[in-house]
This record gives sequence, structure tokens and C-alpha cells, in this order.
Amino acid sequence: MKPTPGPATTPDTPRDLVGIGIGPFNLSLAALAHPLAELDAVFYEQRPTFTWHPGLLLDGARVQVPFLADLVTLADPASPWTFLNYLKARDRLFPFYFAERFHIQRTEYDAYCRWVASSLPGLHFRHQVDAVRWNPERDIFEVDHTQLDPSGQAETLGRTYTRNVVLGIGTEPHIPDPLRPLTDAPGVPVIHSADYLDHRATLLTADHITVIGSGQSGAEIFLDLLRHRPAGRERLHWLGRTPAFAPMEYSKLGLEHFTPDYTRYFHALPEPVRDHLLTSQWQLHRGIDTDTITAIHDELYRRTLHGGWPDAVLTPGVRVRTAGRIATTKIELHLEDIHQSTRSRLTTDAVVLATGHRERPLTRLLAALDPYLRRDSHHRPRIDEHHRLALDPAITAAGCHLYVQNAERHTHGVGTPDLGLAAWRSATILNALTGKEPYPLPHRTAFTTFGLEQRQPQIPAARQYEARTLTPLRDGI
Repeated sequence: MKPTPGPATTPDTPRDLVGIGIGPFNLSLAALAHPLAELDAVFYEQRPTFTWHPGLLLDGARVQVPFLADLVTLADPASPWTFLNYLKARDRLFPFYFAERFHIQRTEYDAYCRWVASSLPGLHFRHQVDAVRWNPERDIFEVDHTQLDPSGQAETLGRTYTRNVVLGIGTEPHIPDPLRPLTDAPGVPVIHSADYLDHRATLLTADHITVIGSGQSGAEIFLDLLRHRPAGRERLHWLGRTPAFAPMEYSKLGLEHFTPDYTRYFHALPEPVRDHLLTSQWQLHRGIDTDTITAIHDELYRRTLHGGWPDAVLTPGVRVRTAGRIATTKIELHLEDIHQSTRSRLTTDAVVLATGHRERPLTRLLAALDPYLRRDSHHRPRIDEHHRLALDPAITAAGCHLYVQNAERHTHGVGTPDLGLAAWRSATILNALTGKEPYPLPHRTAFTTFGLEQRQPQIPAARQYEARTLTPLRDGI
């Protein structure tokens, strides 16, 4: 490992890279940037420590990608920051070997990321980034930040100059408009799934609980509540908009939608085609893993062994039209069956909104850069294949760029939030940023051929001898 880099020569000395946000994706970038001695990088995060969906770290819940999809392995298996090296450092390599687990628990993935975050230099927690600006006189980005004290209050102001910025500010809980009134219901427990564990004890005291959302988090929370409720008195409702509590597409060829090959194919499609594809691919990323579906059915079945049915209602294909508080301790949901066009009301004592997450808007951070940003027909940032925002040529001519992580689903497809593409994307960014190829990337990653016209990644001259070319077949052969 290289020694901890010293600070910039003076406060005005520009850095090569400033990362904003320290979630798994920017942590991956920091880990892969670590051995690049010539790269001066720093990362800022407003939280006091690394955390990864703490409200959903349920006992037994597993990450939905194999352990090889750690922060670095798929770009650099020899990195000191692999999950296997974490196990070795904790003297747990043999127990993991005998456990024969390809998918690890979420709590273990979180612990692994915290191990990396606590060991890497250049990570600054309790630093809130307030704005990113372009300084045309110096041809450099300015990043304004506030250092926070342990109570989260502003302590000192700072400014960092940098040639490149990588935005990894993550996602935020999403609450659909019809459900927003529920968050203003004092005295009635209404929580988003992101905060589930913090409120589980309170939820379990409610007489009747409703879970809204038919994805993985909704399934896991419904299962957890079911296991903690007495048989015959479960008093649970589980509602979802999808036509079924459907399994996630997990076939081997289906998973190839989460490869660099498919990402390149998707990025090259026209904007309207990309938008249509995203809405039709929900089962690739919003379904439920089959183990969780099986566990739910097993638990429900177990409760029928002595006669009777559990007091649990599972209804897909339902949307909440409106919602509000009645009296002081109850909630009324106005429901509509999407296919029958029938309507009903449901009164409940507590609600868990397992309604997913959305990309955190970039507008606040990038307000000062708005005149320089290039947007598509829906006013979304245009993003190139190297995950760079399209900017005014005055900026890019100076060799400066803004990169994004997990904010480009509209341009890069369903694999954008997938942990399995974290290392590849980080390596892609570092290769583009350095103008070299510190991380050689594979030319082909899928057996599926996406499209009739193939787009191959650009290969540096030094490696072109390795590239394999296909000779077109003659007609009739």
C-alpha cells in the first residue's frame, strides 16, 4: 500500500479529483484510486461514518450479487481492498471457505465497506459539500464544503480546487405523491423502509400493519413482521402495484443485462428507446429473490399446520389512490385494483412505505453550473459513455470533467445502481480521468450479442494487439 498522501501544497493548489459522497460507489473509486501514486484525490461525506442502508440490515438478509461484486475485484482482483482480503485480515477466511456462500449477508457487506473506509486515506467524513462552481479565470472547479462537529452543526468552512469532480451522492427514499399525506400523521407510525429497523419495536405494537411495495425490501419487511407476529393474529396487509409478487429475473442470460456489454448497447440507443426500455425492465431490478419468496410461503404454510389460515392479506396489482389520517391513531388507505378497476378502503394502524429510492437530485449541488450543463429533451443531464456530464466546451477544453455514479440510469440502463458494476465503472472513470489505462478492462463480458451493430470499447494503442476482430460471413454461408 502506498503511504498516506500529504495535503495539497497550498489551499489554492488544485487536486486531480474530488469525490462527493462516500457510499459503496465512491468508496470503490477511492479504493481503486489508492495505488495510483500520481493521482491526488480527496473524498467528502457529510455523515460521521460509512453506513449502507442501516435500516435494512435485517438478520439473514443477503446482498443480491455474489461476493465477487465487492468494491474492487472485478477490476483488480489483486487489490488489497478485496472482500477476500478483508476476511483474511479478520482471520475469517477458512470459516468463509467452509460456509460455501456465494452471496453474503448485508451486515457482512456493510462491515467490509466500513473496514475499507476506516483504512483508506483521503476520506473526510463530517464534511458537507455545499456547492460546486466553475472558475473561468483559473479553469478549475471550486468545491465549497462545511466541516461539521459531532452534533452535526457547522464548524468550519472550506474550499477545495480540483480538475475533476465525481458525484456519488447516492439515492434518497421515495414516497409517491398519494402517500405523502401519511408522513404528516402525528401519532401514527408511518415509516419508510429505509428506517425500518429503527422503528420495528414500535411497529410491532400496532394492532394492524400495512406494507406498501412489492419489491425486495417490501418482501423482507413483510417476512420479518410475519415472523414476529403470533400465529392467527398476524394482522398484516401487503400491497403492491406490480401484477404479481414476482421473482427477480435471475437467469444466467438475464443477468447479462448487468454487464458492460449491455451498458454500452443501452447508452448508444436513442433517448426515447432507452426511456421505454427502462419502464419495461422492472423485473430485472424490482422483483424479489426466490429465496425470500420461498421463505414467505414457508412461513405462511407453517401457520396452517394446525388448521386455519394466517391473518395476512397479500394483494398485488393494487395502487393507493389517496391516503390520510382518521381520528388520531388510524390511517385510511383508498385502494384501486388496477385490472378490475374496483375500489376499496383499508383502515390500518401503521404503514411501512417500501416504495424504493430515487436518484438524489443534482440540482442543489450543481446550481452554479447550470449554464454549463447540457441536457436532454426531458431536462436530464446528458452523460457520455465514460460517465461524464456533458459540459460547455470551455470546461472540457481545459481538461476538466464532472463524473457521476448512480445518477445515470436514463443513459446507462438498469445496471446503474447494481453493485456488480461498481468496480468496472470506477475503473472506467479512472482510465478516462488519467488518460492512461491503469485498469485494463475486458473487451467482452456477455455471451449475449446486444444489437446487430456492435460497438466495441475504445482500446488504447498499447493493447490493440490483444483485441480480437470478427470477419463478416459471406452471403449464403
